[in-house]
Amino acid sequence: MKSIPTLLQVLIALALSTQVHLVYAQSGQFTTAANNYLKKRTDAFMTITGYSLTPDVTTGSLSITDKGGENQNLQMISLGGGDRISANFPLYLEGTIAFNRYDPTFTDGIGNTSVTVPVKWTGITGTGGVGWDFPLTDTLRIRPIANVMLGHVESDLSIAGRIIENKTGVDLQFLNGGRMNAYGLGGSLMLDYEDYKPEREYDAELRYTNIAINTFDSSTAVQGSADSQSLGLWARARYPTPLTVLERPLRAVFEVAHTEFLGQLRGALGFDSLSSVGTGIEIDRSASDPMFSRVRLVFRYQFGQNVRGTSIGLAASF
Repeated sequence: MKSIPTLLQVLIALALSTQVHLVYAQSGQFTTAANNYLKKRTDAFMTITGYSLTPDVTTGSLSITDKGGENQNLQMISLGGGDRISANFPLYLEGTIAFNRYDPTFTDGIGNTSVTVPVKWTGITGTGGVGWDFPLTDTLRIRPIANVMLGHVESDLSIAGRIIENKTGVDLQFLNGGRMNAYGLGGSLMLDYEDYKPEREYDAELRYTNIAINTFDSSTAVQGSADSQSLGLWARARYPTPLTVLERPLRAVFEVAHTEFLGQLRGALGFDSLSSVGTGIEIDRSASDPMFSRVRLVFRYQFGQNVRGTSIGLAASF
């Protein structure tokens, strides 16, 4: 008669062992899924930073919303510029600082448990460039540029980790204190056209940029890489108006730009290129403030495949 309780104990032990193994396996599957998710999103965020590494009016201010138009999944804003030291010394310097807010959503499950967690990433990147002008004609020059980039990303991953742990019982320690540091090295080649006369001023730039981005000193789960490539054309015309401001003619500004995104940037946000048309005014302050000789206010309309929007740009010439 004692064989029945013994057999029952064995069956109970086997059932508990199987349940523990199943929970462990499910936990492992969830952890693997979370790691894969973060790796994909890290590469995506690295790619997204590539849109704001150089001065570009088409991506200077960009916001992407979900299909419903309610939630902003991506916000980018950048401030940048560049110019020669002087007409007699053709050293070219440029710099861009950009802020990015990326808001992907983690959705996965263990067995019958479904988890939906927003994982917010906030990043700042700074890019610098040093180039040299080689004149081809009086108005046309070619400009090779060496670029270097540094970036840092902070995330709300510790909060997400606690939510996942509470809902599933799985301790995802890699989510605690998630951070990512990135650096980029590359270069640009620019063809620059400037034709200035009292009755009008023309500027045009054709630029190709290639910057390779990699992570360093980052959390294990958020390591990635990206290759930022773009080909952009920008042109601007300025004409003096009969109006006078600060003892100088008020100028009318007209601007067009088009950027083709290449490599990993192509199609990363649902479009292959962005275009921009703009108009505005320029105030000449050289008579009163030689440091900020000109200030421009330009209203822009931006458009591309399945995207369109408006922005206002404020710029100053030194």
